[in-house]
Amino acid sequence: MKSGIIAGIAICLTWLAPNASHGQAELPGERLGALPEPIANNAVAAVTVGGHTGLYSFSGLGSGKTHADTSSRAYVFDMASRASRRLPDVPGGKGRLASVAVALGGKIYLFGGYTVAKDGGEVSTPEVFAFDPAGEAYARVADMPLPVDDSVALPFAGRYIYLVSGWHDTGNVNAVQVYDTEEDAWFRATDYPGPAVFGHAGGIVGRSLVIADGVAVLGEEDGRRKFGAVNAAYLGRIDPEDPALIVWSRLPSHDGPPLYRMAATGHAGRNFVIFTGGSANPYNYNGIGYNGEASAPSDRVFAFSLGARRWIELGAKPVATMDHRGLIATDGKLITLGGMVGGQTIAADVFSFSLP
Repeated sequence: MKSGIIAGIAICLTWLAPNASHGQAELPGERLGALPEPIANNAVAAVTVGGHTGLYSFSGLGSGKTHADTSSRAYVFDMASRASRRLPDVPGGKGRLASVAVALGGKIYLFGGYTVAKDGGEVSTPEVFAFDPAGEAYARVADMPLPVDDSVALPFAGRYIYLVSGWHDTGNVNAVQVYDTEEDAWFRATDYPGPAVFGHAGGIVGRSLVIADGVAVLGEEDGRRKFGAVNAAYLGRIDPEDPALIVWSRLPSHDGPPLYRMAATGHAGRNFVIFTGGSANPYNYNGIGYNGEASAPSDRVFAFSLGARRWIELGAKPVATMDHRGLIATDGKLITLGGMVGGQTIAADVFSFSLP
């Protein structure tokens, strides 16, 4: 599905540059503990049940980094005890990569992903599951109308979940699909205005969402698809009366090269959408770039300030990581679960850092 070569294009797409931390000071952080086993490209979310905050991980890629290492396993990490354990597997009997998860109304909604066959064939899956942390059980809810993986999933108004762009079977789509958790139904919102991408990142504060970077398909060369990193960011404002209407506007690009598979989240207290990690060299699921070169993780932490309407460099996190599906903000910390560290090594670590 996403095998090809890397290429560059002017204006909104750019040739990849080496990773850089911009000389920023290291942010305070610590290793909180670990998941039961290494996992990357895993869907993550946090929910508080009975006064205990749990960090949840679903599906992803195991340490062998082959098709046989795609996982359907799920785990929870308890913030109080700093212990982790395995949960019931994600239903379906197949491992998945590039799923996304959102916590809303005490449940965790798990969307899509793609399966990898022995022959390399990859298929975007339509299934959506609602996971109940209290009962530790899954319920299948309405399928995605257009199955996507490597998408960005964002909650809104305590009811809706927006899936922005992503990959569908053989190419990217501009669709913004919205799941209504109250009606168990889907509708389409205003399309994403930038190049259709996968591996992008974003967050939401109030009704303002910010999406940055990702990878676009630029055509073919010698029978192989060309991929290019997108150096572009967009602000979307959801209409307060009509959740299907989004007014999009182009933002200035952040400093440095575009980054692939960052971790991101909205931070209401700072009025920021925060981005961290990722790689300046987009890669196949094994961490080797589409250009044949090994990809390296970034330690940058930066944000788009919705109040100041500009990008802000926040520092460097203690450990550079990539291959994330989300950034968790809880208990005054920003946290990644698993992911890849240097040398394309898949980690089990639960890393946290704090803003200055």
